Amino acid sequence: MNCNPIQLIPPAVTGSPFSPATRRLKRGFDLLVSALLLVLLSPLLLALALLIWLDSPGPVIFCQPRVGQNGRLFNMFKLRTMHASADQTEPDGLKLPDDPRLTRPGRWLRRFSLDELPQLINVLRGEMSLVGPRPELPGLLQRYGPQGSLRLAVPQGMTGWWQINGRMARPWPQQRLADDLFYIEHHSLWLDVQILWLTVPAILHGEGAY
Repeated sequence: MNCNPIQLIPPAVTGSPFSPATRRLKRGFDLLVSALLLVLLSPLLLALALLIWLDSPGPVIFCQPRVGQNGRLFNMFKLRTMHASADQTEPDGLKLPDDPRLTRPGRWLRRFSLDELPQLINVLRGEMSLVGPRPELPGLLQRYGPQGSLRLAVPQGMTGWWQINGRMARPWPQQRLADDLFYIEHHSLWLDVQILWLTVPAILHGEGAY
């Protein structure tokens, strides 16, 4: 894994719409579930890492700077899905349906969102939550408009309301912003549990995944 150091930037947003009790409950839930999933999924992660290593040269883990809660930058971890010699960023920050830079295993890793599993480490480190608005690339935040900063007031997540409702099949960024604000307004631990549960069939169905 070759991650460049990330320098913290002054928070663009301060405060949180969640109460202190809600924040503690959400963090405790994140710690418990992410640790359990890392243990249970460790054989799968090792198998996927070996597959990536055998298929093409380069690091198994890909690091990408993302904007977290309160505008703080962090390295988000992913399993590498592109050839190491290729530019690892997407044009305009958006994934392409038939990207020629993808490796053979990379195509189905993305299809079933298996490349996202290392973000469980980000959750353990407190940089992400299991559920929340998707952490965005720094250069894309301005496209959300004036309300875009509201989505940074809560922990950014591995999955969320947007993911279980079609992902890239839904208009970006307007619909993603609407989905994120809906989640923030209606947040509860029970909603997080529901979203996690519905993420599994959403991944298997594959709508908007590439």
